[in-house]
Amino acid sequence: MNEWQNVIGHDWAVEMLAGGITHGRIGHAYLITGPDHLGKTTLARTFAQALNCESEGERPCGRCRPCMLIAADHHPDVQLLEPDVSGRGKLTLKIGAIRELQRHLNLSTHEARYKVAILKRFDAATIGASNAFLKTLEEPPENVVLLLTANDADTLLPTISSRCRTVNLRPLPPDLIEQSLTTRWHVAEDQAHLLAHLADGRIGWAVLAAEDPTILQTRAANLDYLRDALTGTRVSRFQLVDKLARKPENLPGILQTWLSWWRDANLLARQNGGSAALTNIDERSLLEETACAAAAEAVLTALKQTNLALWQLERNANTRLVIENLLLMYPYVMSDE
Repeated sequence: MNEWQNVIGHDWAVEMLAGGITHGRIGHAYLITGPDHLGKTTLARTFAQALNCESEGERPCGRCRPCMLIAADHHPDVQLLEPDVSGRGKLTLKIGAIRELQRHLNLSTHEARYKVAILKRFDAATIGASNAFLKTLEEPPENVVLLLTANDADTLLPTISSRCRTVNLRPLPPDLIEQSLTTRWHVAEDQAHLLAHLADGRIGWAVLAAEDPTILQTRAANLDYLRDALTGTRVSRFQLVDKLARKPENLPGILQTWLSWWRDANLLARQNGGSAALTNIDERSLLEETACAAAAEAVLTALKQTNLALWQLERNANTRLVIENLLLMYPYVMSDE
C-alpha cells in the first residue's frame, strides 16, 4: 500500500506535496495547520518518507529502510521535535531545543536524500525560540526540508509563517471518520458512530479513543462534573470548585469537554431544538433539557465563559477564582435555584 493512503481525508494536500516531489518543486519549509489530532504529523512524516523513499515505483513505499525508520521516528536524518509539557499541561518549545536542532541540521546527512525536521506545535515556541529558528528559515542548509505544525498560523510570528508554504488542514466529516474506523481499524459500528461525532473532525482523536478506553471514561467523568453543576445547588457548586481546584493539571481537558458540550447546547438553543447536528450525540437528552430550561442568552454566556476560563488558565490565572467565576455564570437546570 502506498503510504500516502495513511493520510485520511486530506487528498488535496497529498496531491500538492506529492506533485512537488514529482515536478521538482520542493519548498524548504512548510507550515501544516489545523486542530490537534487532525493528521498534521502523519502528513509531515509521510512527506518525509516520500522525500527519502528508495523505491523505484510509487513513493513512499513504506517497505524500504528509510520509510520504515521514518515511520518509527528512528531515522538519523529525520528529526521529530516536540514541545515540553508543564505540570498544568501547557506546551513550551524552548530555545535550547531549537539550538540543538540547528546543530544537527548543519551536519552532513548520514544516508538520506534530504534532512527533514518535523517541529510539532511550533505555536508553543517561545519568542526566543521563534527568533532563533528564523535564521534557519531564512538561510536553510542545503537539502534540508523543515516541516512545522501548528493549530493556527495566526499564533506564529509573521516572520515565521511568511517564510513557509502553508498547508491548512480542515476537520473531516463524521461519515468519513466513521467509515475509516470500521474498515481500517475494525471498530464496532455503534462505537464508530459515536466516536466519529465526538471527534469533531479529528481522525487522530477517534483512533486514539477507539484504542484507549480511558479517553471515553475521562470524558464521562468530565460530563458528570458538568451535570452535577447544572442540576445541583449553589453550595454543591462550591464543593465542586474545591474538588476541581485540587488537580489543576486536569482542568484544560475538563473545560475542553465542557466547551464542546456548550457548543451543542448553544446550537440547540438557537435552533429551538430541531434536528441539530450535534457533536455529543449521546448527551442529547440533557442538552435539550438545558436548551429548554435556560434562556438562549444564558447558554451563549456559558459557552463564552468556558472559552474565557480556558484562556485564563493558559495564562496562569488563579485556578480557584477562574472555576468559581465560571460555575457561578452557568445556568441551573432542574434545581431550586
